[in-house]
Formats: sequence, structure tokens, C-alpha cells
Amino acid sequence: MPVSMTGFGRAETTEDNWSHVWEIRSVNSRFLDLKWRLPNSLRGYESRWEKIVRKYGSRGRVDLSLNLEVFSTELLGISLNQLQAKAMVDQLKDMAAADGVEFTPDYNRLFNISGLWRDASSEPDPDMAKSISAGLEKALANWKESRKDEGEDLQRDLEERFTLLKEYTEQVKVKVPEILETKREALIERVKGNMETLGAEYIEDRMVQEVSILTDKLDVSEEITRLDAHLERIFEVLRGNKDAGKRLDFLLQETFREINTCGNKCQDSEVSRVVVEFKAELEKCREQVQNIE
Repeated sequence: MPVSMTGFGRAETTEDNWSHVWEIRSVNSRFLDLKWRLPNSLRGYESRWEKIVRKYGSRGRVDLSLNLEVFSTELLGISLNQLQAKAMVDQLKDMAAADGVEFTPDYNRLFNISGLWRDASSEPDPDMAKSISAGLEKALANWKESRKDEGEDLQRDLEERFTLLKEYTEQVKVKVPEILETKREALIERVKGNMETLGAEYIEDRMVQEVSILTDKLDVSEEITRLDAHLERIFEVLRGNKDAGKRLDFLLQETFREINTCGNKCQDSEVSRVVVEFKAELEKCREQVQNIE
């Protein structure tokens, strides 16, 4: 079952001292490209969380955002250096007393002195970090389910399109013997006419041999055989479970090469029409395959 690279996942967790919401969005990309939006205090967790993400996906541009709210002042890790603040106020009081000036501390200005504040939030609480990691796993599971659902839709659509490609291949296959016979007869008549014009001797065996060489150049039986094989393999990969996107992309390139050769060699208006339809449908398949992991 193919998995789409396009998906969305979300997980919300609320506990006594914190709440957090993970949101994951992804679109197609050749490689796995992770973009994190995290609080600064959790930047150090990116590498370990990336390992978790890789268990759920191998390709795509993935945006992961975390919204964290902490309800406990202790967990926020911000504290005022009260000893230093008191020492500063005492110094100012002594200075004012020495000058005989009345002094009233302005705590608003005092609190604006950044050096009095300590931020110990660079290392988050271990239990909170564990909860956030568990939330990420839930969001990733939800994200993967959405990609599976999208993958099922892609599979149904692609199977219909690949079935149509097989029908086009059969149309070309049926037409080829008729084309070869028509071309062979036309070549014989043309050569006969040229020989009569030149007054040359007509040798049937030699004629048949030369015409066979020319018609062999128009024969697309090998290309049709390879087309059938590619389409069978495409169905196998599409119904498989791993790395379908890259393999399907390669097989579609090979399929395009074979049908293009058929169109060039056959030199028939009806086959050319079928080849044009085939290529148009194949291009739609390639667009869809770009979304498969």
C-alpha cells in the first residue's frame, strides 16, 4: 500500500503543570526535509526527535511545530536574585541617607535590570520533556494515518490510469501485425515499380529478404513486450509496502521511453493517436507518483 507524502497530524496533551500541542504538515520532496518550530529551551532535542520522525517517514518536506504552555513558575526556571537586589537597594538607601535625601525604591526600574534575573530554562524538566516526546509520537502516528488514507486514494486513481495504459498497449499490439503487413506489401509494390522502370530483373527471394530487413526496422514487438513487463511491474510496486515512489518514477520513465519508440517506428496515424493518448495519461500518472513516498 503506497503512502502519500502529503499529510497532517496533531496531538494535544494537558497535564497539571503544562500543556502542549504538536502539529505536523508535510508535502512531497525528494528527500526527508524537517523544519522545526520549537521553544528555544527545547532546541537541544531536535536530533533525538528527528530519529523518532524517521521511523514514520523517509521522504517529504515536514513542518513540525510545538506550542508549549507551562503553568508552574518553578518549571519556567525564571528567578529573581533577591540577595543582589536587596544589596543594591541598601546601597542606594545608604547613599541617600548620607546626602540627607529621602529615598523610596522604584521596584519597576529595579525589575528592568536584566542582570537580576536568572533563566534556568535551558534544560527543561525531564518529566515535561518525556511528555512532549510522547506527544510527538502521537502526532506522528496521526500524521502517518492521514498519509495512508491519502495513499489509498492515490492507489485507486493510479490503478485506473495504469489499467488504461494497458488497454492502450493492447490497441498498439493488435495494430502492429496489420501495419507490418501493409508496409511490407507497399514496399514490395514500390520496389517492383522501380525495377520495372529501370528495366531490372525481379528476383523474388532477394526482394523478400530486403523487404524483411526494412520491415524489421518498423517492428515494435520487443518494445510492446517491455511495455507489458513494465506495466506488470508497476502494479506489483504499487501494491507493495515500501519505497514505491522512487521505483514507480523510474518505471514510468522506462515506460515513456518504450511507448515513444513505438510511435516513432510504427509511422501509422492510428498508432500515433494511441501513443499521444498514452503519453497524456502517463504524464498524469507521473504527477500523482510524485506524491508517493
